[in-house]
Parts: sequence; C-alpha cells; structure tokens
Amino acid sequence: MKNLLLCLVVLFQLSCSKSSKAPEITFTENDLISKTLATSWDEAMPLGNGVIGSLLWEKEGRLRMSLDNVNLWDLRPMENLNTPDYKFSWVYEQWKNNNYKAVQNRFDAPYDKSPAPSKIPGAALEFNINDFGEVDTTRLSVANAVGVVKWKNGTELTSFVHATEKVGWFMFKGVSDKFKPVLVPPAYSLEGEAGEDSPVAGQDLRRLGYKMGDIADDSNSITYTQNGWGGFKYDVNVSWEYKESTLVGCWSISAHFPDLDKVPTSNIVTNRALERGFNKDFASHKVWWEDYWSKSSISVPDRIIEKQWYLEQYKFGSAARDGAPPISLQAVWTADNGKLPPWKGDFHHDLNTQLSYWPAYSANHLDLENGYLAWLLKNKDNFKTYTKTYYESDGLAVPGVTTLTGQPMGGWIQYAFGPTVSGWLSQHFYLHWRYSMDRAFLKNEAYPWIKDVALFFKEVSVKNENGYRKLPISASPEVHNNSRDAWFGETTNFDLAAIRWTYEKAAELALELGKTEEAKQWQALLLEWPFFAIDENEGLMLAPEHHYENSHRHFSHLLAFHPLGLIDYSKGEADKTIIDNTIRHLENKGSDFFTGYSFSWLANLQARVFNGDAASRTLKIFAENFCLPNSFHVNGEQHNKGYSKFKYRPFTLEGNFAFAAAVQEMLIQSHTGVIKLFPAIPDYWSDVHFNTLRTEGAFLVSAQQVGNQVTNVNIISEKGGTLKLQNPFGNNEFKIDAEYQMDSGLIIIKTKPQQEIHLTLHK
Repeated sequence: MKNLLLCLVVLFQLSCSKSSKAPEITFTENDLISKTLATSWDEAMPLGNGVIGSLLWEKEGRLRMSLDNVNLWDLRPMENLNTPDYKFSWVYEQWKNNNYKAVQNRFDAPYDKSPAPSKIPGAALEFNINDFGEVDTTRLSVANAVGVVKWKNGTELTSFVHATEKVGWFMFKGVSDKFKPVLVPPAYSLEGEAGEDSPVAGQDLRRLGYKMGDIADDSNSITYTQNGWGGFKYDVNVSWEYKESTLVGCWSISAHFPDLDKVPTSNIVTNRALERGFNKDFASHKVWWEDYWSKSSISVPDRIIEKQWYLEQYKFGSAARDGAPPISLQAVWTADNGKLPPWKGDFHHDLNTQLSYWPAYSANHLDLENGYLAWLLKNKDNFKTYTKTYYESDGLAVPGVTTLTGQPMGGWIQYAFGPTVSGWLSQHFYLHWRYSMDRAFLKNEAYPWIKDVALFFKEVSVKNENGYRKLPISASPEVHNNSRDAWFGETTNFDLAAIRWTYEKAAELALELGKTEEAKQWQALLLEWPFFAIDENEGLMLAPEHHYENSHRHFSHLLAFHPLGLIDYSKGEADKTIIDNTIRHLENKGSDFFTGYSFSWLANLQARVFNGDAASRTLKIFAENFCLPNSFHVNGEQHNKGYSKFKYRPFTLEGNFAFAAAVQEMLIQSHTGVIKLFPAIPDYWSDVHFNTLRTEGAFLVSAQQVGNQVTNVNIISEKGGTLKLQNPFGNNEFKIDAEYQMDSGLIIIKTKPQQEIHLTLHK
C-alpha cells in the first residue's frame, strides 16, 4: 500500500511539473532586439548548448530553424595523407631542391578540391508564417538563452536549446491545429550538377555524394535519417503536441558512428523531453544559465563594449561544454545555405581554437574550457600516430587542422602540419593549472602533455653551425600564404616562441612536482635555442633577416609577447622597448589586410601595454565593422569605412571570443604573478566594476572604481597560497581584514584555502 501511495504522489508531482506555469523570461539591455526576423542564416538568432544548436530566421515566408549537432562529420580520410610522400622530411627535400610545386600538388590542392572530411549540416524546421502578418519584435534573452518572436496579430514564439539536454524546444501561442512544422533536409541530393566552390565560400553539399535520406512523417512527429560516409548516419526528430491554440514541440539530432560510443536516437530524446514538458525543461535550463552568469559580470561606461562582451559570453556559454568537442570555426551553427561551412567547419589550431578559449580563464569558466583539454587528451594517441608517421619522431605534435577525431585534414601544410602547434596548445594546459591550481591536473595531464611536446621539439630539431638548435624549415602563419617562401630556412619567431615557452614551462612544472633532474634537462635544452629575431627599430621580426614589411591578419610573429608572455613589460626596460617598437611598427604598417580577429587580438596587445584608450577604440572598430547584427564575427569589414581591404563575410567565432578576452585584460591582469586591477581602462571609464573574475593562483576577485578611484576589492582564495596584489589605492589609506605586508607597492598576503579578503578605501 505504501508503494502504491508513493507512486501516486510521484505521478501527481510529475503531472503538476509538466503543466506548471513557465518560469518568467529575464530580459536585459544586452539582449538582441529587432523589429524583423533575419533573412539570412548567418544573421539568425543563435541558440545552443555546446553539442546542438539552432539558428532562428525567416526564409521565403517561413520561419526557419537551422538545426545542428557538432558531431555531424563526414570523416572520410584524405587519400593523399596515406602515401610515401607524407613525410616532413620529403617536404623539406622538395623545398631545399626548389621543387615546391610538387608539395602544393600533393598536399595543398587536395584540401581545396575534396569536399571531405568536413563538418556537415543537420536539417531545418520550417513553419508557414504567411498568415501571421507583420513581426512586432524579435528578442534573444542572453540571461536565459531563449528567443522570443511576437507578431502584431498576437501570435508568439518562444524557443530555446536546453542548456544540458540534447533537445531544442519551441512553443507557438495563438495558432490553429493545422499549424505544424515541416522538416527540411539539407540539399545533399538535389538535381543538377554540383558546383566547384572554394573552401572559404563553402563547397556544394551535393559533392559529398549522399543519397536522399528517409523521412518518416507521423501525425505529430517527423523523423529524418541520413546515411553518410563509412557507416556514419544521423537522425533528426521533431515531435509536438497541440492544445488550446498552442503548439509545443521539441527536436533533437543524434549522430551515430560505427566505432564510437552509442547514443540514443533523436526520437528517444524528444520522447523523454515531452514527458518532462516544456515548462519543466525551461526551468532547469534557466537554472543552468543563471549559474553561468553568476560566475562573472562586468559594468563599464561604454554600451558598445559592454553589450558586445555580454554577447560574446552568451555565445561562449552556447558553444562550449565539458564533454563536447572544442569550439570549431562555427561551433553549433553550421552554414544553412546548401553548402559546406567555410573552411569545412573544422578545428584550426594555428589560431582559431586557441583564441576561442582566451576568455574562459579570467571570466571564471574553467568548467567549460575543460572540454577543449579533454578532447586533446582523448585524441592524444591519434596525435602521437601523426607525430610518428609524418615527423618520424617520438614525442607529441598536433596537426594544425583536424577532424572531429583529431585526424589531420591537410590544407596549407606550413600550418596544417605546422611543427609547433602542440606547443601553443600546451599553453592552455598550463593556464588551466595556473587558474585552477589543481595539482592532480598538473601531475596527470598538464605536465605529461608539455613533457611530450618538449621531447618532440628536441627530436625534430637540428643544430646549426653555431651550435644552436633550429627547425629544418619553419613558418609563421599565414605569412606568404602557402608559397615556397612561407617556409623559412631559419626558425621563425612564431615557432621559436612556442619552443622556448615549452621548455621554460616544462622546467617550471617539473620543479613544482619535485622532478629536479627533469627540470635541469629542460633548462639545458632551452639554452640550446637562440633568442628572438629583433630589430632595434621595429621590434619583433618574422625571422632572422625577415622583417614585418606588410600588413597581415595573423600576428604570429608576436607570439612571444602575447599570449605567451616571454617578453613582457614586467621584465624591464629592454623588454618594454621591444614591445613598444613592435606595436608601433605593427600599427604603422596599417590594417589593410587585417580581418576581424586581428582587431580583437590587437586590443589584447594594447591592453597588455596598459593602453586602455587604444584598446577601447580597437574593440569598437571590431564590434561596429566586423560583426553582423546578431554579433557573429564575419572576418571582413562590412561597412566600407577603410579599416580593411577584406570585404567578405565567412563567419568564424575566434574573433568574438578574443574580443571578450581583451575586455577582461583591460579590467584585470595576473600573468606576471601579480594581480593588477583596472590596468588598461580608458580615461573616460571613471566608474567601473566587475564581479568574480578569476586570476592565476586561483583567486576570485571583485572590484569597484568610482570617480577614477578604487573603492572596494573582494578576493576569495580558492586554494590558498601567496597573493600579490598591486596596491590599487595609490597613496590613499585603505582598510583590510587580513594580515599583510607591503613591498614595492605590492600588498602581499599568505592566504588559506577559501579565505575571503576585503579591502576598502579609507574615507
């Protein structure tokens, strides 16, 4: 009897939760608001959860939801990467013998010509809205990650992609029982000849050679199943219910690979969701996003910059998850235009994935950044196979352009097979350690990764006539594109920065772990590499005897300064001179051939030299000229104001996330081991504050400035350790509720785990 009563109570609770009133939607001034629906996929309203995503827009009188899943990949291998010529040594011989055309034909051209491997689109849902009339408003709530569309006739749509469940929801109020979704497959098998488009513009989907998928249409459910290459298939399901002029439905996409873990089919996912109900799912979804936004916040007196920062943080929360693959070029928003996504939607590790995770650290989102590192570790065996095959070496190299499973894809091989990719990626392992102070992660993941990379650099290098180590040939992305000249006979500053950083940090981490002999080994190897090529007037060069002569989108030669910090203002006047000359020379050469991410990166450089006025101007140029109305970064300049000669619009995300990182660099810096508050804010930012930004050493910091004077600072020490804070109060007296010492303008506190420290201006 007890069990029967318990079951009845549970059933009653489930019934109530399913029919309970939906939680209120929170709207803020940072929302995306419009009077019309977007009419192109790349200007659509973006929703996502790191695995699935949707784009909400209008196409030919129908409301369209473009559906995506990051695991939708055609993984057919590149045949040219399974030949005897697939060796770094062969490439070097062709370069040395001035036979580089053979290399381009063997490795570069096939990437452009082959449609796969590639990320592929999922499907779309369409709803006939012709009878609704004119749109009143569209609004994306960034606080709750939910889109709302209202028509002037009273019809209303609410849609969200659940934060943790692999399901998307929609609710139309004020519609008839005839109103239903239509599932539209991608244009894999339309009649007509497939086009020969470029990887940038996207190749025609028909070039994949897929047969038309199967569509099963029931009274309140549609399932689409598409077979791909090599046993891969995916299914899309949309299911719905209609009651009292309201259509409520959900959708899901499941990807199935024969050799990977099994996942539930999409109809199972949607059936479970319908059992829970729209309201219950929205409630749990809202809780996740409220927790996400509680991790950090900012307030600055510039609406353009502040709103863009919140939009970037919104996209980061929509695109990154622990357990999901890294943020690819377009993440969960693959192109919906009958083509493959720009650059095949792949994982570019010569800049794109790295920049995408820059904001994760100080914005206090290490939980989402962990998906990036977990994916790298998961595919470490694949990377080691690549290292052994292509470089004929032990240790660890990572292809610069990879598939979902970490396999090399080719392309311009100076970067697609670049020798120091794994070195730059190592910084993310190091940063995760420094911002979390997680010793288990240091011991089991960070140091072993960096150690393997250090071993590879030893094996792949040779010694020159002066006894210094060098790479046989070296590159600086993406200088000279993919020509023979893109290879340098001397090690470039880009490659050298990744190598020197790796040995420096390998020694540091070995000492941290008590591995004294290994630390000595890494320190000795560091001494075998030369210092950087530096011109007394222009600062950092591309390579010895190679100057930065022309405007270029990729600041690869500046890696030693930012983000690696091997050259830094904190290290004295010599470094300061190098940096000042470098930035001045970069700016003098102009931005003609910058893309959007160049401006985001430049703002980070300007913040590192404490030039807040310049950083804010640069960030505004990015936000106002290199982003579409939905905030997507589209590489080229959009309004012909003379900032760049690139006018195209391939959508990629790294420029967006580097923007957020630059704002955070303006508000707080800790890369030198000293926490600096408001180090690079413009003069007009007299009133500014932020909450719980994270620093190296695992400190959570909140601070407020009023009338150009810091008034309050709150610090939580997660793991304990010595806190070094540059005195933010200047010559004014302050109160502090902890024991401290003053040394050369630093407030030094030996903290305990979870200790909270308050500092206030003494009035």
